[in-house]
Amino acid sequence: MSHTYRDQLFSWMKNHVYRFSETPFRLASGLESQHYFNCKEVTLHPERLAIIADCFIEEIIPKLNVEFQAIGGLTLGADPIAYAISLAYGKRGKTIFPLVVRKESKGHGTGQQIEGFWKEVKSCLVVDDVITTGGSTLKAVKVLRDAGITVTNGICILDREEGGRENLEKEHVSMSSIFKKSEFF
Repeated sequence: MSHTYRDQLFSWMKNHVYRFSETPFRLASGLESQHYFNCKEVTLHPERLAIIADCFIEEIIPKLNVEFQAIGGLTLGADPIAYAISLAYGKRGKTIFPLVVRKESKGHGTGQQIEGFWKEVKSCLVVDDVITTGGSTLKAVKVLRDAGITVTNGICILDREEGGRENLEKEHVSMSSIFKKSEFF
Protein backbone atom coordinates (compact mmCIF):
# COMPACT_ATOMS: atom_id res chain seq x y z
CA MET A 1 0.00 0.00 0.00
CA SER A 2 1.35 3.43 -0.91
CA HIS A 3 1.93 6.01 1.80
CA THR A 4 -0.09 9.21 1.30
CA TYR A 5 0.32 12.71 2.68
CA ARG A 6 -2.95 12.07 4.55
CA ASP A 7 -1.43 9.01 6.26
CA GLN A 8 1.51 11.06 7.57
CA LEU A 9 -0.83 13.86 8.72
CA PHE A 10 -3.10 11.39 10.50
CA SER A 11 -0.17 10.18 12.59
CA TRP A 12 0.75 13.77 13.53
CA MET A 13 -2.89 14.62 14.25
CA LYS A 14 -3.21 11.67 16.65
CA ASN A 15 0.12 12.40 18.36
CA HIS A 16 0.11 16.20 18.54
CA VAL A 17 -3.31 17.68 17.74
CA TYR A 18 -6.07 15.54 19.25
CA ARG A 19 -6.81 15.69 22.98
CA PHE A 20 -9.51 13.99 25.06
CA SER A 21 -10.52 15.15 28.52
CA GLU A 22 -13.28 14.14 30.93
CA THR A 23 -13.59 17.87 31.69
CA PRO A 24 -14.93 19.50 28.51
CA PHE A 25 -12.94 22.09 26.57
CA ARG A 26 -14.63 25.35 25.48
CA LEU A 27 -14.45 25.70 21.70
CA ALA A 28 -14.24 28.87 19.57
CA SER A 29 -17.89 28.26 18.64
CA GLY A 30 -18.83 28.62 22.32
CA LEU A 31 -19.77 24.92 22.49
CA GLU A 32 -18.07 22.50 24.89
CA SER A 33 -16.55 19.16 23.97
CA GLN A 34 -14.41 16.42 25.50
CA HIS A 35 -12.62 16.22 22.14
CA TYR A 36 -10.22 19.05 21.34
CA PHE A 37 -8.10 19.55 18.23
CA ASN A 38 -5.31 22.14 18.36
CA CYS A 39 -4.40 22.31 14.68
CA LYS A 40 -1.74 24.96 15.42
CA GLU A 41 0.42 21.92 16.32
CA VAL A 42 0.52 21.11 12.60
CA THR A 43 -0.08 24.49 10.92
CA LEU A 44 2.69 26.30 12.83
CA HIS A 45 5.32 23.58 12.35
CA PRO A 46 7.23 24.00 9.05
CA GLU A 47 7.55 20.32 8.07
CA ARG A 48 3.94 19.50 9.01
CA LEU A 49 2.59 22.62 7.28
CA ALA A 50 4.42 21.71 4.05
CA ILE A 51 2.78 18.25 4.14
CA ILE A 52 -0.64 19.85 4.77
CA ALA A 53 -0.18 21.99 1.65
CA ASP A 54 0.92 18.98 -0.43
CA CYS A 55 -2.01 16.93 0.89
CA PHE A 56 -4.52 19.61 -0.10
CA ILE A 57 -2.93 20.19 -3.53
CA GLU A 58 -2.36 16.54 -4.44
CA GLU A 59 -5.17 14.68 -2.64
CA ILE A 60 -8.08 17.04 -1.85
CA ILE A 61 -8.30 20.03 -4.23
CA PRO A 62 -8.18 18.00 -7.50
CA LYS A 63 -11.41 16.21 -6.42
CA LEU A 64 -13.22 19.57 -6.09
CA ASN A 65 -13.07 20.27 -9.82
CA VAL A 66 -13.15 24.04 -9.16
CA GLU A 67 -11.04 26.90 -10.49
CA PHE A 68 -9.89 29.62 -8.08
CA GLN A 69 -7.38 32.46 -8.16
CA ALA A 70 -6.95 32.92 -4.41
CA ILE A 71 -7.10 31.02 -1.16
CA GLY A 72 -7.86 32.45 2.25
CA GLY A 73 -10.11 32.69 5.24
CA LEU A 74 -10.57 34.24 8.63
CA THR A 75 -7.34 35.07 10.44
CA LEU A 76 -5.65 33.19 12.30
CA GLY A 77 -6.66 29.61 11.58
CA ALA A 78 -6.61 30.05 7.81
CA ASP A 79 -3.45 32.13 7.44
CA PRO A 80 -0.61 29.58 7.58
CA ILE A 81 -2.57 27.12 5.42
CA ALA A 82 -3.29 29.79 2.78
CA TYR A 83 0.36 30.90 2.70
CA ALA A 84 1.65 27.33 2.46
CA ILE A 85 -0.76 26.37 -0.34
CA SER A 86 0.08 29.58 -2.23
CA LEU A 87 3.82 28.84 -1.95
CA ALA A 88 3.36 25.18 -2.91
CA TYR A 89 1.37 26.17 -6.01
CA GLY A 90 4.11 28.69 -6.84
CA LYS A 91 6.68 25.87 -6.84
CA ARG A 92 4.40 24.06 -9.29
CA GLY A 93 4.33 27.11 -11.60
CA LYS A 94 0.84 28.34 -10.69
CA THR A 95 -0.02 31.65 -9.01
CA ILE A 96 -2.66 31.42 -6.28
CA PHE A 97 -2.90 34.54 -4.12
CA PRO A 98 -3.19 34.12 -0.34
CA LEU A 99 -5.86 36.34 1.23
CA VAL A 100 -6.24 37.24 4.91
CA VAL A 101 -9.74 38.11 6.12
CA ARG A 102 -9.65 40.21 9.28
CA LYS A 103 -12.24 39.59 11.98
CA GLU A 104 -13.23 43.25 11.62
CA SER A 105 -12.26 46.15 9.38
CA LYS A 106 -8.95 47.78 10.09
CA GLY A 107 -9.40 50.81 12.35
CA HIS A 108 -6.75 52.81 10.51
CA GLY A 109 -5.32 53.43 7.04
CA THR A 110 -7.66 52.22 4.32
CA GLY A 111 -9.87 50.34 6.79
CA GLN A 112 -9.96 47.24 4.63
CA GLN A 113 -11.04 43.86 5.96
CA ILE A 114 -9.19 41.75 3.37
CA GLU A 115 -5.41 41.82 3.01
CA GLY A 116 -3.62 40.62 -0.11
CA PHE A 117 -4.22 41.06 -3.82
CA TRP A 118 -7.99 40.65 -3.50
CA LYS A 119 -8.82 43.34 -6.06
CA GLU A 120 -7.05 41.24 -8.72
CA VAL A 121 -9.00 38.02 -8.17
CA LYS A 122 -12.52 36.94 -9.00
CA SER A 123 -12.64 33.62 -7.11
CA CYS A 124 -11.36 32.28 -3.80
CA LEU A 125 -11.18 28.87 -2.17
CA VAL A 126 -12.07 29.52 1.47
CA VAL A 127 -9.95 27.72 4.04
CA ASP A 128 -9.96 27.07 7.78
CA ASP A 129 -8.10 24.73 10.10
CA VAL A 130 -11.16 23.32 11.92
CA ILE A 131 -14.89 23.74 11.33
CA THR A 132 -17.41 23.11 14.10
CA THR A 133 -20.53 25.18 13.35
CA GLY A 134 -18.80 26.88 10.42
CA GLY A 135 -19.16 30.36 11.96
CA SER A 136 -15.61 31.58 11.25
CA THR A 137 -15.67 30.22 7.72
CA LEU A 138 -19.10 31.76 7.05
CA LYS A 139 -17.84 35.13 8.29
CA ALA A 140 -14.92 34.92 5.84
CA VAL A 141 -17.25 33.87 2.99
CA LYS A 142 -19.49 36.89 3.63
CA VAL A 143 -16.56 39.35 3.65
CA LEU A 144 -15.10 37.84 0.45
CA ARG A 145 -18.46 37.83 -1.33
CA ASP A 146 -19.19 41.41 -0.19
CA ALA A 147 -15.91 42.34 -1.93
CA GLY A 148 -17.20 40.79 -5.17
CA ILE A 149 -15.22 37.55 -4.95
CA THR A 150 -16.92 34.28 -5.88
CA VAL A 151 -16.69 31.58 -3.18
CA THR A 152 -18.25 28.19 -3.93
CA ASN A 153 -15.89 25.75 -2.22
CA GLY A 154 -13.91 25.45 0.97
CA ILE A 155 -11.30 23.21 2.54
CA CYS A 156 -10.29 22.49 6.11
CA ILE A 157 -8.03 20.12 7.96
CA LEU A 158 -10.75 18.84 10.30
CA ASP A 159 -14.55 18.74 10.24
CA ARG A 160 -15.79 18.32 13.81
CA GLU A 161 -19.08 17.02 12.32
CA GLU A 162 -21.18 19.43 14.39
CA GLY A 163 -23.17 21.17 11.64
CA GLY A 164 -20.47 23.29 10.01
CA ARG A 165 -20.52 21.52 6.64
CA GLU A 166 -24.33 21.74 6.51
CA ASN A 167 -24.35 25.42 7.54
CA LEU A 168 -21.87 26.20 4.75
CA GLU A 169 -23.92 24.22 2.21
CA LYS A 170 -26.93 26.43 3.07
CA GLU A 171 -24.79 29.35 1.84
CA HIS A 172 -23.82 27.40 -1.31
CA VAL A 173 -20.29 26.57 -0.15
CA SER A 174 -19.23 22.94 -0.55
CA MET A 175 -16.74 22.07 2.21
CA SER A 176 -14.11 19.33 1.97
CA SER A 177 -11.96 18.18 4.88
CA ILE A 178 -8.88 16.01 5.18
CA PHE A 179 -10.24 14.46 8.40
CA LYS A 180 -13.47 14.05 10.35
CA LYS A 181 -13.62 14.10 14.16
CA SER A 182 -15.06 10.56 14.26
CA GLU A 183 -11.81 9.14 12.83
CA PHE A 184 -9.98 9.91 16.10
CA PHE A 185 -11.92 7.81 18.62
